[in-house]
This record gives sequence, structure tokens and C-alpha cells, in this order.
Amino acid sequence: MIQVERADPLSADSQALIEKLSAVLARITGSSGKRSFNIDDLQSARSVWALARNAQGVAIGCGAIRPLTEETAELKRMYSTGSEAGVGSAILRFLEEAARTLGYREVTLETRRVNHQAVAFYEKHGYTVTDNYGVYIGRAEAVCFIKRL
Repeated sequence: MIQVERADPLSADSQALIEKLSAVLARITGSSGKRSFNIDDLQSARSVWALARNAQGVAIGCGAIRPLTEETAELKRMYSTGSEAGVGSAILRFLEEAARTLGYREVTLETRRVNHQAVAFYEKHGYTVTDNYGVYIGRAEAVCFIKRL
């Protein structure tokens, strides 16, 4: 059973998962993704950091939403250790519901085109390609997605 809950992004479990994600992203894309994520952004009342834990209480996944605009939440730092099926989907459902509760009307995100597993994951969960936004404008290696809630 997978349990997803709000958590402290500065906790040891959270930091360990963030570092694992950064290493995986560096291997897949050549960039850790750290430059596009500031943990201080999660201090907003309209931000959520979530951890997924297995039946033994071990942290096996994480993810966050932060405000991009009044109506748009940005999904950040999605990661699963891959130790159990369905972790990413559980985190995504949790964060989408949190976004709805916080009054967001859509969720957007960026990933790299070479991260085929992530691209397929978001498409499977109803996200569609949208114009690159913010720091991703003009970056051919980036692909942005959006989902209306």
C-alpha cells in the first residue's frame, strides 16, 4: 500500500529523494534540474511538498506543486524510486487534488524531450503538450505539458 502525505521538503527523507532524482535527471538529460527548483518556493501557502511511503513507512517518492500564476500550479521534482508500481500515479493524484483544493484550475510542468519515460507518464495521465513557458521558452530540449483540473 502506498501512502502519500504532505511533508517537510527539508526532512532527511525528502532531501535524500531530491538528491536521487537529481542524479537520475543528470544521467538522462545531462542536467540535475536543480537550477529550476528553489526549495524556498515551497514556503508559499499555495505550495505542497508530498512524500509517498510504502507499507513499511519507507519514503519511495516525492513531488511538489508551487504557484506559477493565480490559476496555474507548476509540478516540480516528481520522482519515484521504482520500488513499487503506482507510486508516481499516487503522487500525481495527490498533488492534483491539492491543487484543486488550493483553487488552481490547471497544472503545468516541464520535462526534457529525452526523458521518454516522463513524457509517456504525463501523456498517460491526461497532460497535453503546451507552449514552453518562463525559462523554458526557446529551449528545444524542453517540452512543457498542461492539464486542466
